[in-house]
Formats: sequence, structure tokens, C-alpha cells
Amino acid sequence: MDLESKLQILTEGAKYDVACTSSGVNRGTKAGMTGTAKACGICHTVTSDGRCVSLLKILLTNACMYDCQYCVNRRSNPTPRATLTPNEIADLTMNFYRRNYIEGLFLSSGIIKNPDYTMELLIETLHLLRTTYRFNGYIHAKAIPGADEALITALGHLADRMSVNLELPSETSLITYAPEKSKTSIIAPMKYVKQKITQTKEELSLYRHAQRFVPAGQSTQMIIGATPESDSKIIHLSQGLYKQMGLKRVFYSAYIPVNTSSNLPTTAPALTREHRLYQADWLIRTYGFNADEIFASENENLSLHLDPKCHWALRNLGEFPVEINQASYRTLLRVPGIGQTSASRIMAARRAGRLDFVHLKKIGVVLKRAKYFILCSGKPFDAFERFNFNQDLLEMRLSDKNMGQAPYSQLALTDMMG
Repeated sequence: MDLESKLQILTEGAKYDVACTSSGVNRGTKAGMTGTAKACGICHTVTSDGRCVSLLKILLTNACMYDCQYCVNRRSNPTPRATLTPNEIADLTMNFYRRNYIEGLFLSSGIIKNPDYTMELLIETLHLLRTTYRFNGYIHAKAIPGADEALITALGHLADRMSVNLELPSETSLITYAPEKSKTSIIAPMKYVKQKITQTKEELSLYRHAQRFVPAGQSTQMIIGATPESDSKIIHLSQGLYKQMGLKRVFYSAYIPVNTSSNLPTTAPALTREHRLYQADWLIRTYGFNADEIFASENENLSLHLDPKCHWALRNLGEFPVEINQASYRTLLRVPGIGQTSASRIMAARRAGRLDFVHLKKIGVVLKRAKYFILCSGKPFDAFERFNFNQDLLEMRLSDKNMGQAPYSQLALTDMMG
């Protein structure tokens, strides 16, 4: 099989791995090496379904010893199989980088022979890139559950970020849909990576030339909609992973019905659900919310027509209105329409004088949402509206359908170019 055919098969097989994230690493040029890494990341390549990514996303192989029901690369699928050599991947990465197509590499793999053998191939690939090809750019690699800890350590010294896919949100679902895998085998490398990251930080505090270990941290991915777990179950699990495993990101991937199985749904879940989970996840990671706050006791799933922050605000109207000129930073973050940047700008601008609604619009506050929950010098945006609203009416006004926003969806490449 020629290289182009392999590339087509293995990039197609890798598209179900979510990796559209900033690198989390700032690394400048080094003498004798090629490439840099920026923490913010740069999205400038477009995949076939319209997503902008900056990484060459590829599988080392789509052959796999496992037969997970939800996976396109499962052992029993009559899928064309291909395997790239470490040299082929390294050469492809460098050629794409020099043409400015990519900023880095996302490398995953099916499991061939056994986890250790697969990890050895991944390590050989990264070692070639870092030493022979002198590649200094960003690399995200998948750690293989069940692999020896020494191999995880070796991979971690070569990669910027490492991920171990949780795949399904509960052990029950894992037993049902991927019986050859276990929760223990997935959690064990997560714990080990966390311990190594902590150990490396301590070593670097004593000796700045200590060898780095996945400096951009670790992440994981969950498939959403293939199994019956509620949004509440998923977000509580993510909150636990952030606290216990020190994860940088949890990715949520809406299930795509690529296989026929009596246990699996025949249709994909609404992409809006995936979008809402990311919004709830953001509230936990950066806005100081707790998973219990996001979910009402009577509803275990997120609203599809109202974002989680607005939904929380409507259930807690007693917390509002907030006086913009007096509220703390934490309180401002809980106001729909006010994000981290605009909250910081409000705190800074208040030192120069009192703010009104004109100032807030210039600062970047989304008044379409925020106006119902704030006061400026004791005055509402619209006195009649403010004092004649109830929860049902506010919910109608704040619904995505009434905010001038199209329903969330991924664009096809032809849509973007039309």
C-alpha cells in the first residue's frame, strides 16, 4: 500500500479523537532544531467536516486487538487496515510543518499485539522527531492503557501533552460495550501521569534543567450519547477527574453511529448536547461553579435551548440584580453575558469612575443577556422590563432561539466555502 493510501485511511480513523485545543506550552526556538510551540495554539487547517485544527491528527495504525462496539476501528469491522512506520510519520510531520500546514502532531493508535508493543512504536516515532529530525514543535500523544509505567515515562519525556481516553462515562457501560477493557486499566495510567507531573514540578523547582514530563498536562475524552448516562453524571465525573487527576481538559465527543449493534443507538445525539456539556465544563474549570449548582434536582440533563449559566441564573433569581459598580469579581462571573475578560475589565474600569450601560457595551459585556441581571448605580437597563419579568418570560427571552443565534452545528467544508 502506498503512503497516500495509508494517510487517507489513518487520518480518517483519527477524526473521532478530539484534540482541538491550545497546546498549553510556550517554547521558543532552539539552536539546531525546527519549530516552536505557543500556548495559545493556532487554528489554520480545516478538516473535511469544517473544524479548524492546527495538528496533524493521525493514527499509527487502525488495526486493533480490541472489539469495542462503538469504535470504527474495532477488530470485527471489515475496515481497510493500514500501518505507518515511525519513519513515515516523522517524515510526514516534518513535510507538513515546513509547508506551514500544521503546528504540531496528534498521534494515536489502535492496539497491535499488546499495549507495550504499541507504546514502543509511539516512543520510537517521537524519539525520531525530537532527535533525528530535531522537531521542537507541539506533540500530543495517546498513552495506551495497560502499558508498562517505564514506557509511559519514556513517552511523557518526549510529548508535550498526553491523554488516556476514559471513553465511556461509567464502568457499567465500559463492561457492556468494551468488555476487554477495564476502568482500572484506564485510571491507572492517569494516576501515574499525575504523579510524574507532580514529581517533575518538584524536581524543576530544585534544578531547572531537570527533564520535563508532559509540560502541557494530560487530558481525556468521553463519548456522549452512545450510553444512557445523564449530563449530571458526566459533569460530576469530569469534576472529579479535574480534582483527583489534575486533568487539563475533558473532551466530549458526540457519538457517531459508525457500527451496527443492538446495544447502540441508530442515530447520533444532537450536537447541541455536546456543546452544552462543554459550556458546563467551562463553568466548573474557570468560573468557580460546582457541578451540584449547575443541575437542578428535578433535571439530570442540561437544557438544549438555554445555556447552563443562564439556566442557573433563572433558578437563582434571588442572587440578582447585581450592582455592577460594587460586585466582586466572582459575583460578576456568575452574571450571564459577563465572561472572564469583561469581568476583569469591569474591575479595572471601576477604579476610574462609575460605569453605566454604555461603558459595559464598550467593555464587551453581552447586554442581550446581562441586562436582565444587573444594575448600574442602582438603575436597571429597562425599568419596565426589569420589574415585570418572571422566570418563564426570562427563559423565553434568553432562549437561543430568541437570541438571534442559529442552532449549534458543525459546518461542512462546502458550507464554509460557499
